[in-house]
Amino acid sequence: MKIGLYFGSFNPIHHGHLIIASHVVNETALQQVWFVVSPQNPFKQSQSLLNEYHRLHLVKLAIEGENKLRATDIEFKLPKPSYTITTLQYLEEKYREHQFSIILGSDSFQNLDKWKNAEVIMERYDLYVYTREGSEVRSDLPVKYKILDAPLLQISSTHIRNLIKNGKSIRYLLPDDVKEEIEKNHYYR
Repeated sequence: MKIGLYFGSFNPIHHGHLIIASHVVNETALQQVWFVVSPQNPFKQSQSLLNEYHRLHLVKLAIEGENKLRATDIEFKLPKPSYTITTLQYLEEKYREHQFSIILGSDSFQNLDKWKNAEVIMERYDLYVYTREGSEVRSDLPVKYKILDAPLLQISSTHIRNLIKNGKSIRYLLPDDVKEEIEKNHYYR
């Protein structure tokens, strides 16, 4: 099966993430998208991160009933910080029957050459790149990539967390089940 790996903190997951994942399974040859919840991204500060199991639970709530979308805790079992190449090698070993590709934003794509073992990733994996405001997709890297013409919402997890801290509404920015779980458990306060 052809699997697209959508790496992220998903802190929290929101409609922007879900629209991209849905677009990928509807408009590409990828048969499933796996949300790879990263416990610790080597490029991001971890102070504002909700516990990884809570974030995983929120992703599962968001995609409940979607058979082409899946949440995985694979990086929880791997050394931290989470490096994409380590996760890819582990997944290839565990799921030999699958072919993996990477889904990423143009901002991450611009930094691809800074990733651990970037040359291996660029040589061996297809990349599906969605554009993010302020980040052009540059094509000077020796990598196979496809630009996704995905509908984009200008929503960020940081903005959602700030709204919560300031006691403002997050309705319509994320699925109702996710919103209710965040409110019930007082996350991000």
